[in-house]
Amino acid sequence: MTNLTLDRRTLFKSAAALGLANAFPAWAQSGTHGLHPAPGVLSGETIALTVADSHFATGGRSAHAITINGTVPAPLIRLREGQNVRLSVTNRLKEDTSIHWHGLIVPFQMDGVPGVSFPGIAPGETFHYEFPIRQSGTYWYHSHSGMQEAMGHYGPIVIDPAGVDPVQATREHVIVLSDWSPVHPHVQLKRLKQSGGYYNMQRQTLAGLLEGKDQPLKDRIDWGKMRMDPTDISDVTGSTYSYLVNGHGIAENWTGLFTPGERVRLRIINASAMTNFNVRLPGLPMTVVQCDGQHVQPVETDEFQIGIAETYDVIVQPTDATAYGLIAEAIDRSGLVRATLAPQIGMVAAIPPLRARPLLTMKDMGMDMAGMDMGQGGVIDLSQPANESMAGHSMKMLDPTVAPNVPMGPGVATLSSMPADRTADRPTGLEDVDHRVLTYADLRSLEPNEDARSPTRSIDIHLTANMERYMWSFDGVKLSDGADPIAFRHMERVRVTLINDTMMPHPIHIHGHFFQLLTGDDPTHNPRKHTVNVLPGGKISFDLTADALGDWAFHCHMLMHMHTGMMRVVTVRHAEDAA
Repeated sequence: MTNLTLDRRTLFKSAAALGLANAFPAWAQSGTHGLHPAPGVLSGETIALTVADSHFATGGRSAHAITINGTVPAPLIRLREGQNVRLSVTNRLKEDTSIHWHGLIVPFQMDGVPGVSFPGIAPGETFHYEFPIRQSGTYWYHSHSGMQEAMGHYGPIVIDPAGVDPVQATREHVIVLSDWSPVHPHVQLKRLKQSGGYYNMQRQTLAGLLEGKDQPLKDRIDWGKMRMDPTDISDVTGSTYSYLVNGHGIAENWTGLFTPGERVRLRIINASAMTNFNVRLPGLPMTVVQCDGQHVQPVETDEFQIGIAETYDVIVQPTDATAYGLIAEAIDRSGLVRATLAPQIGMVAAIPPLRARPLLTMKDMGMDMAGMDMGQGGVIDLSQPANESMAGHSMKMLDPTVAPNVPMGPGVATLSSMPADRTADRPTGLEDVDHRVLTYADLRSLEPNEDARSPTRSIDIHLTANMERYMWSFDGVKLSDGADPIAFRHMERVRVTLINDTMMPHPIHIHGHFFQLLTGDDPTHNPRKHTVNVLPGGKISFDLTADALGDWAFHCHMLMHMHTGMMRVVTVRHAEDAA
């Protein structure tokens, strides 16, 4: 079994210009050896955390931050399967706060979602989270209050197994990916409500058309008729974000050490507010051994997409005494961040240029339009009143049978008329790269699933939006609309199909449960996950055993999508209580 060791140092960012310094927890400092023991890691049965206002700076920019124990990211919490833990969280803010233990199986009262599982932590108060540790793996924790997560309120969790870890490595490094902007997230949201493409600086241009870099003219006209933009892949982009590895920007060259020939485990966590990343390590294959804290059968790849709130553990085995760059590129390719794996401090790997930005296709709109006339439509457009004609569309496309449970209104601008199962598809931006790319279909659980029963019922949930008005919902209903909870009977087996009626991927997370993603014919080895990234215009299915009594949040993990309505409550009750 391996632990982290990180030599403590203080790294000043832009101190001369800003007069500010960032304090990093030991695990996040550059130059970590990744060996046992690890100073600065919080462990044991009693842990104290303090949430407070602070400042953060990177790349010559600084802004207000919300920190846990004074650092961004927060301290690494390291626990052991089978122990009990009491985490006392003190709120030094002037507003309520909370901590959600993402992916941990806890009593619902300890889940940390204000208004769902507890009231929140008021200013000046201390809340004691207390629960047994019933699992092992890589997880993380973050605020579930307002926009605090986007301001630095997040940190990693590593839980060591009670027995022998099937993943053997000489060293390990925790890699927390995140996005950060000096622009307050509420200001970002206001701008997005004014213009859904406010931060999209990669729109198609006349020069791009003439140079053959953008869509052909006919396609541009067709997309324009539908008021769709094939470059609208991410809401908030590298035009305002700095992308971080363990709190460090690209110029700071966060470095993790290795000795050639060693097996090195990378525990990669996407703690971003709004950014999905494509991750690669040029010159060094990665073997995926764990996803969302759950062991999977080892699969080697050259690149994978990590949705917001997902975690991937990979093994690498560098044989040369050279530096390797771990590249995390935003999926719209508006920016990237790198970490360096090297045998000694000071070594630098080449930073590759940003790849050409991808363009969405008709498949991302819920229809593969090959050989079909545009007038037949690939997306049902509901943003105009039913008595108006729509360029390129006919009124028969308002057929409500496409999604009979979705109310037609201003918050539902499009519906995918022919959503394909995209479980085996390469994710957004990686469709045409000339190396191996991980898909969900490559993931198989290492151990047989304890519950492989066939589901007794199924439900479809549509991911709906009006992207231009920046309205997000499930089945056309926002959390604030007061919809009834999604009800499950305790221990029932349900097949859930998520249908993405928008042109963006959505990382969907259910609290308190792991589900089994349908990736193959053998249900005993479907991978167990807590978060799944649903590709644009597509659908994906999972089987869930409702084994956790209580009320649980169910939401998109793009923070601003959740904040504006793409969230519901799932309630699990005994059959007699649910009647």
